[in-house]
Amino acid sequence: MRIGSIGSHFAVACAAAIVGYLVAAGQFELAPALAQSPPAGGQKITDLFKQNMDDVGRVLTVRLAERDPGTGSGPHRHPCCYTVGYILSGAYDFKVGDEPLRTLHAGEVFYEPPNALHAVSRNASATEPLKFLIIQVADPSKPGLVPEK
Repeated sequence: MRIGSIGSHFAVACAAAIVGYLVAAGQFELAPALAQSPPAGGQKITDLFKQNMDDVGRVLTVRLAERDPGTGSGPHRHPCCYTVGYILSGAYDFKVGDEPLRTLHAGEVFYEPPNALHAVSRNASATEPLKFLIIQVADPSKPGLVPEK
């Protein structure tokens, strides 16, 4: 990997960390004009930030995910993306690849490599909502989401 590419990835990671901190600390308001997916299956996704990384052919996105109590998604893969998640509030049941099932809480982080099986992704609480940041560096030539059969 070229030094310039490493520098670009480091700069993007720092920017994503700062956005995550500001959202978590309540210092950054979500712009209502940003794209939002309609609630489906108890989940709403709000795009907070998107940046083409032309020097490395990738796209960086930062999203806010909100899940209703007791909801989740079926097993799936993200062939496109390196994914880091940061739990803002609530409890998140998470299992990827060969890792054991974990329940993550506010302030905890998870990582999902490209094309890994995301076997469990659900709000661990039957009564409390879940909010977490999704930070992805994606290869736009690959599918974003592939349901597991």
